[in-house]
Amino acid sequence: MDTRSTAAASAGAAAAALHGSAATDPVMETKQFKEFAKEMVDYIGNYLDNIRDRPVLPNVKPGYLRELLPESAPEQPEKWQDVMADVERLIMPGVTHWHSPRFHAYFPTANSYPAIVADMLSGAIACIGFSWIASPACTELEVVMLDWLGKMLELPPEFLASSGGKGGGVIQGTASEATLVALLGAKARVLRKTRQENPDVNENDIVSKLVGYASSQAHSSVERAGLLGGVKLRLLPTDANNRMRADALHDAIRSDRQQGLIPFYAVATLGTTSSCAFDPLEELGVVCNQEGVWLHVDAAYAGSAFICPEYRYLMAGIEHADSFNFNPHKWMLVNFDCSAMWLKDPNDVVSAFNVDPLYLKHDQQGSAPDYRHWQIPLGRRFRALKLWFVFRLYGIANLQAHIRRQIALAHEFEDHVKSDSRFEIYGEVTMGLVCFRLKGSNELNETLLRRINGHGVIHLVPSKIHDTYFLRLAICSRFTESHDIKLSWNEVRSLADEVLAEERPGN
Repeated sequence: MDTRSTAAASAGAAAAALHGSAATDPVMETKQFKEFAKEMVDYIGNYLDNIRDRPVLPNVKPGYLRELLPESAPEQPEKWQDVMADVERLIMPGVTHWHSPRFHAYFPTANSYPAIVADMLSGAIACIGFSWIASPACTELEVVMLDWLGKMLELPPEFLASSGGKGGGVIQGTASEATLVALLGAKARVLRKTRQENPDVNENDIVSKLVGYASSQAHSSVERAGLLGGVKLRLLPTDANNRMRADALHDAIRSDRQQGLIPFYAVATLGTTSSCAFDPLEELGVVCNQEGVWLHVDAAYAGSAFICPEYRYLMAGIEHADSFNFNPHKWMLVNFDCSAMWLKDPNDVVSAFNVDPLYLKHDQQGSAPDYRHWQIPLGRRFRALKLWFVFRLYGIANLQAHIRRQIALAHEFEDHVKSDSRFEIYGEVTMGLVCFRLKGSNELNETLLRRINGHGVIHLVPSKIHDTYFLRLAICSRFTESHDIKLSWNEVRSLADEVLAEERPGN
C-alpha cells in the first residue's frame, strides 16, 4: 500500500472512531457538552461562593503537578466526569486564589459572571477577528464598546470613533502591549516626519538617535517596550510624591536635543504599580505638545476609577495625550484579557503594522477598522462581548458603586494602620491600595512580610522606593467586605506583635 493509501485508510478509521463506530467511547458532542457545561457552571458558582474558605496561597513545591500527571496524553477519550474530579484533585491544590477576599497582592484582576458567560460565547463563536470581513460583528461591537467606555470616562471626542474624526479605540491584550504599540506608533511618526524634512538621512541613523521618557516609577513594561522597540528610554527621577515632574521632563528633552538626539515619546502614569502615584498629566502634556513628543498615558489600574466623576480630576490634561490605556480586566469586572486603548490618530500605528497580503484583503477595506493593523498579533478573540455583557448586566451605576466600595475598604484598612502608632502609611491612599510599614528598618518589614505570607491567611507583596521598603495591601476581590479587612488587619497586627517581640533585647 502506498503512502497516500495508508493515509486515506487512517483518515477513514479516525472518522469512524469520532462517530463512535470504533470500540471506544465517543468524543464529546452536544449532549455531553451540555451535561459537562452545566456541571462546570455549578462548580464555578460553588467555587466563588466558598472561595473565602480556601487557603489563599497553595502549599505546593515547583514540579508538584508533573508527578501527578501521566507521562503522555491519553490515546482514547476519557470521561468528562473524571476530568471534573481531577480539577479539584490536581489543579485546585496548586491555585493561588486571586479572588479570595484575603488576596491583597499586586493589583486586582477582575471577575464577574456576565464576563464569564461572554467568554463562553466567544469560545463558541471562535472567530479570529483580524479584519472586518473575518467577522463584522466582532469588529463593529468593539468599535461601539470602546466608544461607550470612552464616554463613561468622558474622554475628549477626538479619541472616539463616533466623533467622525480619525480617533478610535481598540482592545489590546495587556497594558504592556498598549505601551509598545504606542511607542511603535510614535516611532513611525517621527521617522516619517524626519525623512520628510531630511530625505537623504538613513533610517538607522534616525533610530539610533531616538529617545523616550518615563518616570522611575513607571511599570517595568515601559522600559521593556524601549528594548523591544530598539530605542533609548530614560527613566526620570520623581519628586517626594513619586511623580514625574514637568520641569524634569522639559530639562531632559532640551538636554537630549543639544546632544543631537531626537526626543519622540513619553509615558505618563496615572496610578503607579509601587504606590499608586499619579503623574501631573496637565503639566507633562503641555511640555510634550510644545516639544512635539508623543504622550502615552498608562492608567492600567486606576483608569477604571475614572468612570466615577469625583476621580476624574486625576486625569486632567488627558486632551494633551496621543494615546490612553487602562485595563477593564483589572478593576471593572471584565475578566482577563481586556485592555482598552484609544488613539487620537491611529494612522501612525497602522503604518507601523500594516502588512497587507492579498489573502487578507477584502472589498470593504477603509470602511471599518481592520484591527490587525492596530496591534502586534494578527489574530484576536471576540473580547468586546465581555464589555457588552458587563455594561448591560451591571449598568454604569453598579460599576461605579463597585469602585467606590473598594476604595472605601482601602480607607478602612488605612484607618486601622493609623490607629497603631507602631505603623506608618507610605504615600497617599487614593484608590484601592494601601502602602504601609512598621516604623523601623527595612529588615524589620521584610521579616514581617515573610511572616505574613508564611502564615498563609492573607497574601501581600512589597515594594521599595528611594530605599524605603514597605508592604502593599490592595483590595482585589469583589467579595471583600469590612469583616475581611478587619481580619487582614488583625493578621498583620498579631504577626507584628511576634516580630517586634523577637526584636527586643534579650530575645
